Amino acid sequence: MHTAPHVVSDVMTRDVAVVRRDTVFKDIVRTLHDRKVSAVPVVDGGRRVLGVVSEADLLPKEEFRDSDPDRYTQLRRLSDLAKAGSVTAGELMTSPALTVRADATLAQAARIMARARVKRLPVVGDTDRLEGLVSRADLLKVFLRDDEDIAEEIRREVVAYLFPPPASSVRVTVEDGSVRLSGRVRDTSLVPVAARLARAVEGVVDVDFSLDHGAAAV
Repeated sequence: MHTAPHVVSDVMTRDVAVVRRDTVFKDIVRTLHDRKVSAVPVVDGGRRVLGVVSEADLLPKEEFRDSDPDRYTQLRRLSDLAKAGSVTAGELMTSPALTVRADATLAQAARIMARARVKRLPVVGDTDRLEGLVSRADLLKVFLRDDEDIAEEIRREVVAYLFPPPASSVRVTVEDGSVRLSGRVRDTSLVPVAARLARAVEGVVDVDFSLDHGAAAV
């Protein structure tokens, strides 16, 4: 297929709230509140990402504020207890930060998030400087793609390549991201290949096909 896939820089948020290593607890909370975000990258003077502070890193301070945890809890929640006593971003952050390159595909970013079970990733460029932030919601933007735009790409990049006329006649329809291929094809062994390529088109939710063997009418 010739159409280049979307990359992280196409969908990421570029105006990213950040904090420094010495930013204090209340200023971190204020930044999260004011910018309506749930996490912020921690950067150095060159905007290189040192770590990430999330709401989960801040909550232990409230959880253990007026409690005296038993020894079992102390051993099991050692990291949380340490964060409960922390006051700066450098002490609170999760480090090293898990990042993604700006030129990574959306599929690559999705795999990183799924494997690490994180909701967002700082985006870095060639010099490892912060360029943006990509979230799960950003990765889902491709599913807002127009149905006819999807259909046109499949006609051009899949059908025209595998089932060129006049030997075959394939109709492509797309509704709410669900693709249907129908018509007659000379080589039915290529149908699974067409289905796989169509599923790889960004914005496709599902693929169904009704393709019969036989030459198209001339």
